[in-house]
Amino acid sequence: MFKKIVPTLLIALTAVAVGFWFGKTTTAHAAENNKVFEIRTYTTEEGKLDALHARFRDHTMRIFKKHGMTNVAYFSPADEPLSKNTLIYILSFPSRDAAKQSWKDFVADPEWQKVAKESEANGKILTGVKSVFAEATDYSPMK
Repeated sequence: MFKKIVPTLLIALTAVAVGFWFGKTTTAHAAENNKVFEIRTYTTEEGKLDALHARFRDHTMRIFKKHGMTNVAYFSPADEPLSKNTLIYILSFPSRDAAKQSWKDFVADPEWQKVAKESEANGKILTGVKSVFAEATDYSPMK
């Protein structure tokens, strides 16, 4: 059941978030640049979703921004069982190369390393991470 719900949820959330976030961007502009979106799905250990939300709310989003990562949208699934252990979010980057460099810089950031270590003092938070890179289509409603 999970495997059927997550892809559908990701597609729907992506369409809503990207259309909302970039409502004033023209389709031609989106097709001309190399902007990419990364859709990430995190699954937490049992009982650790609140710790993950706190880490993003209090630290991660700011550190992402510091490294050129644009925070587009964050989602909590509304229905169980995913509502108990899943965070879905979307970042944007000027290009795949920029994304690669941003992630490299983020992981090496001493502030992030400290935050990650402190937030996992009571045990590991994540059990899984899925990442999908996507580009807007020429017919995307990003206009």
